[in-house]
Amino acid sequence: MAKITFIQPDGTSQTIDAEPGVTVMEAAKLNNIPGIEAECGGACACATCHVYVDEAWRAKTGTPASTEEDMLDFAFDVRPESRLSCQIKVTAVLDGLVLRVPAKQF
Repeated sequence: MAKITFIQPDGTSQTIDAEPGVTVMEAAKLNNIPGIEAECGGACACATCHVYVDEAWRAKTGTPASTEEDMLDFAFDVRPESRLSCQIKVTAVLDGLVLRVPAKQF
């Protein structure tokens, strides 16, 4: 299991346990994380699972592929640390991952 902390725009946080092999979006939905809408169900066809990856974790989560970058064009308030949580696979290396949920998804 990997622990992932989601920080809401108001500063509240929720730490969940995520199974290796699922996506961060799937783990968020299973744990009812507010603000992760995931309207396309993880197909990288929307931007409603947008998150900000904490600086300390950016290298470990990797960089967006071109398809993800294209979808991020539809996200609100995109930043260099923006990722779609459906494109981040949970691994043991991500134990302790910290993500911020945007104030709005679209």
